[in-house]
Amino acid sequence: MDRALHEQILQTFFHCDPQAITGIFREFLNALIAEDTLPPVAQMEQNYETARANPEIHVLPGNLKDARDAVFPFFWGTDSWSSPLHLENVKGPANYASLIGALACLLKNPNLCTDTYSQRSNELEVKSVTALANLLFYHTKDPWGVFTMGGTISNMYGGRIGIEKVLPGAMQKGLGSAKLAGIVSAAAHYSNRSVAGWLGLGTEQLHAIPTDGKMAMRLDLLGEKLEELYSAGTKVAFVTATFGTTDACGVDDIVGIRGVIESVAAKHGQPVPQLHVDAAVGWALSFLSEYDRAANPLGFCPELLPLVHRAQQHALGLRQADSITIDFHKMGWGHYPGSAFLVNNRSDLRYLARDVSETPYFSEADGRRDPALFTLECSRPALGPYSVMASLNGIGMTGWQMLIARSLELAQRLKDRLEQLDHCKVLNLETTGPGVVWWVLPKGRNAKDIFARLEAGELPPAKFAGYAAEIRRLFDKRQQSLDPARDARLSFTTSIGYRPHGIDIPAWKAVLFNPRTDEAIIDRLAAGIEELV
Repeated sequence: MDRALHEQILQTFFHCDPQAITGIFREFLNALIAEDTLPPVAQMEQNYETARANPEIHVLPGNLKDARDAVFPFFWGTDSWSSPLHLENVKGPANYASLIGALACLLKNPNLCTDTYSQRSNELEVKSVTALANLLFYHTKDPWGVFTMGGTISNMYGGRIGIEKVLPGAMQKGLGSAKLAGIVSAAAHYSNRSVAGWLGLGTEQLHAIPTDGKMAMRLDLLGEKLEELYSAGTKVAFVTATFGTTDACGVDDIVGIRGVIESVAAKHGQPVPQLHVDAAVGWALSFLSEYDRAANPLGFCPELLPLVHRAQQHALGLRQADSITIDFHKMGWGHYPGSAFLVNNRSDLRYLARDVSETPYFSEADGRRDPALFTLECSRPALGPYSVMASLNGIGMTGWQMLIARSLELAQRLKDRLEQLDHCKVLNLETTGPGVVWWVLPKGRNAKDIFARLEAGELPPAKFAGYAAEIRRLFDKRQQSLDPARDARLSFTTSIGYRPHGIDIPAWKAVLFNPRTDEAIIDRLAAGIEELV
């Protein structure tokens, strides 16, 4: 072996050179700042064939600038979503307090599987999940939780606990011939179907309950479905409520769901299903739980205070949940992955636990704490707790209340502007969140009347298909004619989750996620729609 070359590799890649590293990091920051002066693009150009044809690995050792050059074209070719014109979806720019936390994590690179591999970073995870659990469950007595690789995995944890509650020993013995089912809302995220399949329940055993016009699960139909399943000898492992649907910000009545599942389960002598809440999108409304609307210390405008009250009423329901999924990388504006799975009662983690004898290379693991004994992943990054605690404490409760309230304020402003137009119809007027979904039809059509006829069952599917085509055509027309320097980027959904008479409702969509978006962008969006048609 060439010892001199080996020493060169050690010095370059395993010894910290602050000047070299910060210099390269400064170059990336400068590129980010330069990008901020450019208008956003919908989709940056990609060439997968070139990527497949050139999977090179350098032969000779290089230096940190070679590492920079290997990734910089792709860094420059990736949108940071920092522009205030990005309104497409539930994604926004990461805040810079989160960046500080993420950098601290990357420098130490802990693995959250056991205390041995993470040391005080495990302590930080406990601190983070307890802070989040107290925010959502509202000062619960014995919460716990872990950070996961994404919201889908967090939902899977909730479903897994539910299976074990109604079918003890399933973790070891499997489902066998047991008849099991899960329940979600028809407006729930599609990942719930993935969860049902991956848990072995089967997607056909996941039952979607239709929603009302507020995109909330209908409690009467939930009760009917439970009666049907129990009468057929099927155990219901979990009911997953949604706290903030991805498109329209619908919130299920969690208190009402709790009442229904407990009463129907008791009637049939069955264990109560796990009440899991997918709050990946809407969880941040809880920052407003303790805001004093009467004193109004932050000077919210009178029009905003009813929205704050509605958010507070929704947040009360979270206290009834057995477990919750949150995505801090959404309305926490944190770095990916920032998903967490939280349980109201720590004892529920026993349904996920394995014995130390099953993890011989973690022989030092402590069953009272070490996550490796109950998590799906053996290796878990610590980016979640680091970015969460840095963000929570950097921005502070007052800062979070202002950010969330501002998002609600702008969404309401857009709803009000659009609803003034006869040829437009806002489809989620009564939901609370940053998302707005609406129709744009040609001038001369009364969009509100058409929607009323749809809800009343007076529009045959074929007739409505014609209107739906017009809604899509006008969206595509705007996409082709928008000025990227001043027009907000929107998205389109083929179904908002509310399906009157079984008809999917398409819609234009804007999500007021970016804290830099302002009234001028909203006003330009509304004016542009008037010009369009």
